[in-house]
Amino acid sequence: MPTPTFIRDLRRKIGTTLLLLPTVAVITCDAQGKMLLVRQAAGKEWAAPGGIVEPSQTPSDAAVREVWEETGVLVELVRILGVFGGDDCATTYPNGDQIAWVATLFEARPLEGSPRPDGEEVAEARYFDPAELAALPMRQHMRMFLDAARSVKRGGFFQPPTWLPPQRPIA
Repeated sequence: MPTPTFIRDLRRKIGTTLLLLPTVAVITCDAQGKMLLVRQAAGKEWAAPGGIVEPSQTPSDAAVREVWEETGVLVELVRILGVFGGDDCATTYPNGDQIAWVATLFEARPLEGSPRPDGEEVAEARYFDPAELAALPMRQHMRMFLDAARSVKRGGFFQPPTWLPPQRPIA
């Protein structure tokens, strides 16, 4: 899907300034344990299907919609795997637009459909055996997502906080 209208409208007002966006990503594994990934048309890296949560849309609806739009696979969300942000969740596009995102990562299972790229945003969509994942080109945030998917047993993962309050005078 092309850039949403609300972002194009914002860009007309703020130019290329950093824009913080809520996003979703979905780790979907089939019955054989293979993971559904996509390769964007504009790059070589593989990633979990996902994208921007649009205004008035719930993250869960955005997750199901994004997987469907990008891969043609209808999924059932199982749980939240984690929430991510920080330096690894930012980029600058070739046109200079800067974005950062906070991603809610969901686990899902496929209900119907076979992977097929949308032909616009996604160049390839397919399932990978877990043994193949380490050799795939991926951005760092996707590696964090995979680590979370492998390590989460119960509850959601979150990046450990590193923030501390400023030094305060001792009373």
